[in-house]
Amino acid sequence: MLNYEITGNGSENLVMLHGFMENLLIWDDMEQYLSKKFRLIKIDLPGHGRSDIYGEVHTMELMAEKVKEVTDKLQLENFHLLGHSMGGYTSLAFAEKYPEVLKSVTLFFSTFFSDDEEKKEQRRKSFRIILENFRTYVAAGIPNLFNPNEKDILEGKIELAKDIALSTKPEGALACVKGMIERTDKKQVLENLDAKILVIAGKHDNAVKTEVMIKNLPDKTNIKSYILDCGHNGHWEKPEVCAAIINTELLHNLPKHFVF
Repeated sequence: MLNYEITGNGSENLVMLHGFMENLLIWDDMEQYLSKKFRLIKIDLPGHGRSDIYGEVHTMELMAEKVKEVTDKLQLENFHLLGHSMGGYTSLAFAEKYPEVLKSVTLFFSTFFSDDEEKKEQRRKSFRIILENFRTYVAAGIPNLFNPNEKDILEGKIELAKDIALSTKPEGALACVKGMIERTDKKQVLENLDAKILVIAGKHDNAVKTEVMIKNLPDKTNIKSYILDCGHNGHWEKPEVCAAIINTELLHNLPKHFVF
């Protein structure tokens, strides 16, 4: 079973899934601002943190099944699910397979689009360096995920992100890269899902085509979107703002689109 940690004893269960080369520690900055009404279930996805590697390819569907094992063990029903980046892809796979248990899904600096051919090829080219020189792979990639206009201010968070990434097993990272290549477009999942859908995105996100993604969200009353003045890592760049949105949206209601 996947490694997980529970904090808080609120009445609303919020399951939190980190992104690629991250682990459950990424939520520390944001957690202090989240409402005490939440009980936080923070999970290490396969091949990350203290969780095992389950094969040569970790598809989003496989990771969703492993998350379901945790939520079943905890007897969770009618809960909130939030995923950062790859955790968002996993959340959509979970929503496709198990929509009946979800109260909300939050795409946290993530997207419902599948990889285009250019992105798939970029990922394929990374296979060898992940296994042979993981430190170089991390050092080259991590800084690009932060707001380029604030890299001097964010230097400490960039170093923290590198340290967390380096704690990831290279074989686990590679299995997830292969799984991300295989993932399919999940717009139909959003169209069919009755649960609340929250999208928090970054204006300077180099990993997500934010404007295109927001424009292509289904026109449904249960979908809310926010664009923040940050990069791909709102949990480190804008933790207080992100937590305020989550508190307000998942516990209350706001109008449809916001730009911060």
